[in-house]
Amino acid sequence: MVDCALMTSRREMLANDEASAADASRPNSVADDGEALVKLTGTMKWFDATRGFGFMVSEQAKGDVLVHFSVLKEHDRRSLPEGAVIECLVAEQERGLQARKILSIDLSHAVAPDVGRAKASGDRIDPSTLLGDAGAFEPVRVKWFNRLKGYGFLVRESDDSQDIFVHMETVRRGGLCDLTPDELLRARVATGKKGPLAVEVEPR
Repeated sequence: MVDCALMTSRREMLANDEASAADASRPNSVADDGEALVKLTGTMKWFDATRGFGFMVSEQAKGDVLVHFSVLKEHDRRSLPEGAVIECLVAEQERGLQARKILSIDLSHAVAPDVGRAKASGDRIDPSTLLGDAGAFEPVRVKWFNRLKGYGFLVRESDDSQDIFVHMETVRRGGLCDLTPDELLRARVATGKKGPLAVEVEPR
């Protein structure tokens, strides 16, 4: 087993010897419980609240940075909207970089609705909480969907007079990254406060 403290010391010595080769924009590493951490600022690429993780991108690092919901708890959040700018301490893991602590969150550049608060507002419904009230899967068609805004609308093939709201998190939970107009799906629909709401979708 490799001693983490020894690894950290060696990493610090190498950083001094190879400073000329290091990324000049990357801040100095800091140690936390024997783990080398780097302070980065980046933008959320996406976050799946159902699966409990997402990824951010930063000009200060190569590759995506994993953001797990556990580091959001101290900020009273369960997810982050796409486009949110966060400052965090990052550790290098076997599979890549992972955020260990969130220092600050800036939502002014978010391009998707913010549904990340652990305590949702009274007029917002998490689609997954209505799974028990939804009907069986039925054929639907995509009327309109905007990935950046994080939502869109479906219509039933048998009756296209009523729009069915669908959120980006529901789409991702169904294993889909995006939806296109007239795309054929199957959906389970429940009644939300503002009308029909898709709580589960899957491709046909």
